Amino acid sequence: MRTLLLLLSSGVLLASGAVHAVDEAAAIELAKNNGCLSCHSAKEKIVGPAYSDVADKYRNDKDAVANLVQSIQYGSKGKWGRIPMPPHPSMSAADIKTLAQWVMTAQH
Repeated sequence: MRTLLLLLSSGVLLASGAVHAVDEAAAIELAKNNGCLSCHSAKEKIVGPAYSDVADKYRNDKDAVANLVQSIQYGSKGKWGRIPMPPHPSMSAADIKTLAQWVMTAQH
């Protein structure tokens, strides 16, 4: 019964769009090409937080991807200390969403 409940709940998450398949190699390439890895790494704080810390902070936030999209596109101040994250207005909406989904779903 427990397995059935887990499978059903997974199906609900997939149907609701809460779980997103992300091409990890493409996301890493986007991060490299857009300077993300100058300030962030998978597991350790550089200038900005580690991706694993971001995923942990937003893990229970149903709007996590949307919030990360906003931070990537428009920048942010004060979420992770006094150093602001610069905006990335030249990135496409699709690329920004891919990065946000990757941060939340990848095994960093």
